[in-house]
Amino acid sequence: MGLPPTVGKAAIVSVAREAGGEANRPAARVAREAGGEANRGALTSPSGTQAVDRAARLLTEVVQAPAPVSFTELAGRSGLAKSTTSRLLLALERGGLIRRDDAGRFLPGEVFVRYAWRGGAEAGLTGVARPYLRRLGEATGETVNLGVERDGVVEQITQVDSIYVIGAANWVGRPVPVHCSAQGKVLLAFGAASLPAGRLERLTSRTITSRAELGADLARARQRGYALTDGELEPGLTAVAAPVFTGSGAVAAALSVSAPSSRLPRGRIREVATRCAAEASALSRVLGHHPHQQSPHQQPQREGAA
Repeated sequence: MGLPPTVGKAAIVSVAREAGGEANRPAARVAREAGGEANRGALTSPSGTQAVDRAARLLTEVVQAPAPVSFTELAGRSGLAKSTTSRLLLALERGGLIRRDDAGRFLPGEVFVRYAWRGGAEAGLTGVARPYLRRLGEATGETVNLGVERDGVVEQITQVDSIYVIGAANWVGRPVPVHCSAQGKVLLAFGAASLPAGRLERLTSRTITSRAELGADLARARQRGYALTDGELEPGLTAVAAPVFTGSGAVAAALSVSAPSSRLPRGRIREVATRCAAEASALSRVLGHHPHQQSPHQQPQREGAA
C-alpha cells in the first residue's frame, strides 16, 4: 500500500511538532537524544526537517509492511533510538496515521482507511472491522457478521462465532437473499442493494414476499436505524443488522447479530439492536462518516411491530 498523495509532509509536520518539540532544540542536543546518530554523518538540515524525515521514515515502514509491525522491528529498521521512535509513533497514532492491533503492533491508521474508501473499495475492510465485530460478539455472545452486496445477494466477508454450540454456523462466503435477511434489508433500506426482478422467493412460512409489505418493513428499518428478521430466512433464526457508512454517506456494508429465536426473543431485540447500531456507527466513523451528518432516522428507535 503506497503513501497516498493527500498524506504529505504538511500532515507529518504537525506530527513532528508533537514529537517532543524537536524543532526548538539545538541540533547537537537532538543528536545526543537520538542515541549518537550524529556519528552517522553531520546534520545538515534543520532539526524540524529532521523530525519530519524521521516520522516519514517510520510511517513508510508501517504502510509498506506486508503485516502489522512491532515497536522493536520499527526501531531496528529505522535506526532510531527507542525513545525517539516511541515519541514519533505516539504522535503518528494521535494523528490517525497509524493504529495498533490487539497485540500492540502497528498498521496504517484511520487516515489511510478513509483514503482507500474514497473510491468505494472493500480492500482492508475486514481487518478494520474485526475489533468492532469482536466487541459486539463479546457483548452479545451471539454470531456477528459483516456483509456486503455482491451480484444481487448478501455475501458475508467476516464473522465472529457465537459462544454457544447450538445455532452456531459459518456464514462466510454463503450467499444470502436480500429480501429475507437482516443484512439484506439494511442494504435495501439505505440504497446499497436492489430487489431482484420477478417474484420474491419464499424460504419459510414467515418470509415476506409482498413487495408492498417489504417496502413498509424497509421504511421501519430506515426510521429506527436497524433491520430485523424473525424466522424469515430460516425457521427459528432471528437477526438484527445496522448500516456501515463511508465518508460519502453511502452504505458500504451491514453489521449483524444472529441467534436462535429462543436466545433472541422480542424482549431482547432492542438491546442487541442498539449495541449493533452503536458498533456499526463506530466503524462508520473510522471509514470517515461523521455522526453529526446522520439524519435522525439513522438512530435506533424503540422496537415496533416488524
